[in-house]
Amino acid sequence: MIKVAMTSVYVDDVTKAHAFYTDVLGFETRTHMDLGGGTLFVTVGAPEGAQQDLQLLLEPGQGPIAEPYRKAVYEAGLPCIVFSVDDIEAEYARLQGLGVHFTRAPQEQGPVIAAVLDDTVGNLIQLAQPKG
Repeated sequence: MIKVAMTSVYVDDVTKAHAFYTDVLGFETRTHMDLGGGTLFVTVGAPEGAQQDLQLLLEPGQGPIAEPYRKAVYEAGLPCIVFSVDDIEAEYARLQGLGVHFTRAPQEQGPVIAAVLDDTVGNLIQLAQPKG
């Protein structure tokens, strides 16, 4: 069986992204390696043993491919990734209390209730809770 092992999100600043994704969103650090020359290889994942085989790479978003892509996706208002949550209203309240800026409050969207937040490093992130 083929499974997703890692996916990436292009970010403006890997160090700032790492802090946001761990300290604010609640992910845990899986890998944090200095590759030299100011380049970091950082992955995060769900805490407490959940989805141990799945990591999110915080990928440097500079360069001729990543920058125009990120800018276009952001300006179109499209989330670059979707994270599932068990209780979207509770997460929305918790994250707002931490000063997170949402571009869309929780609302029904097909089979889910979804909200969209700005990750402070160049991306929109969707949170989704299945309805029912």
